Amino acid sequence: MTEPRIAKNRISRKAGSFTESVIREMSREAAKYGAVNLGQGFPDWAAPEDIKRKAVEAILDDHNQYAVTWGVKSFRDAIAKKTMWYLGLDLDPEAEITVTCGSTEGMIAAMLATVDPLDEVVVFEPFYENYAPDAILSDATPRRVPLYRTENGFVFDRDELRAAFNERTKAIIICNPNNPTGKVYTKDELEFIADLCKEFDALCFTDEIYEHILYSGHADDDPRTHVCMANVEGMRDRTVVVNSLSKTYSVTGWRVGYCIAPPDMTSAIRKVHDFLTVGAANPLQHAGAYAMSLPPSYYDDLQTEYQRKRDFIVPALREAGFKCDMPEGAYYVMADISEFGFSNDIEFTKHLIREIGVAVVPGSSFYYDNSMGSQMVRFCFCKKDETLEAAVERLAKLKRG
Repeated sequence: MTEPRIAKNRISRKAGSFTESVIREMSREAAKYGAVNLGQGFPDWAAPEDIKRKAVEAILDDHNQYAVTWGVKSFRDAIAKKTMWYLGLDLDPEAEITVTCGSTEGMIAAMLATVDPLDEVVVFEPFYENYAPDAILSDATPRRVPLYRTENGFVFDRDELRAAFNERTKAIIICNPNNPTGKVYTKDELEFIADLCKEFDALCFTDEIYEHILYSGHADDDPRTHVCMANVEGMRDRTVVVNSLSKTYSVTGWRVGYCIAPPDMTSAIRKVHDFLTVGAANPLQHAGAYAMSLPPSYYDDLQTEYQRKRDFIVPALREAGFKCDMPEGAYYVMADISEFGFSNDIEFTKHLIREIGVAVVPGSSFYYDNSMGSQMVRFCFCKKDETLEAAVERLAKLKRG
């Protein structure tokens, strides 16, 4: 058989420019070595019984064929009603909401729908690992701006952020509350970002999957307030809000998310979404409509339970020798490992999984320049008490060692 004159690359430039998910890899490593998994951010408890029952009922009621591509009407209506209650945004479910296969698809669909080659997208670093590949897949150039760890939590330098914006800037991505740092952006910070978006005619993609997981500084303080970028003056028509059932309702495996955007962007997102995935699971959307109707007490209880877990794990990590701050939101802790004397986070993570029996995510996976995260790891604490207690017991061996 004649060989081709010119050998062509079998793998695309895009696929060759990023790695597989390090977070998911850590879950596989945890299973291989029997480690307690504080790496991947999924709850290890059962989803709420009433929500599961609604999913079963929807299947038995034969909601098993294609739904409307951009989402079951009752679910979109429920999203609009709940968003009005929580954020004060008056949405048209027929023109401003797209149901997606999780927030992961929501983000890439939004970017593919709005970003052109040579456009630049600003990303705060450390970033959730999907954002950089999303920029690459949409042919954008990521512009990274660091978040610095300070006595007051993670902050960005305003001069550095301004310098990242230019005539090619199409959008900025924020995650609020933030994965992996636990930062909650203040209204003042969001207004500064909004002013840049308006000055440079840029969009904002805001990932708000942890919107209800907010903490107070102390037990007697009120929790931090969530501010949505779409509510900042002048940003309603510039913002795509990406969200999901996953974290708030403990159903990460359902892969049901949604995008909120102005009608013109929603129309484009729906077209991309249609050809990416056709649609999210029909029966699970019916269950989602029920979940969105839960009373405010559900979210109060969620916040209380996660605060209790945060207030347990952070002191325990400090006692084990990690340097870390109390997160303001989400359910992650970025911890400094420099006291343990390992050359980098990869070596430390391997040791932790194989010798100590606890899986975490190496900090370098959240940075473009791996050296910036080489002395950091991320813990997640969306786990049962006995899981967290088992992890803390094993981590005590670090201090003895």
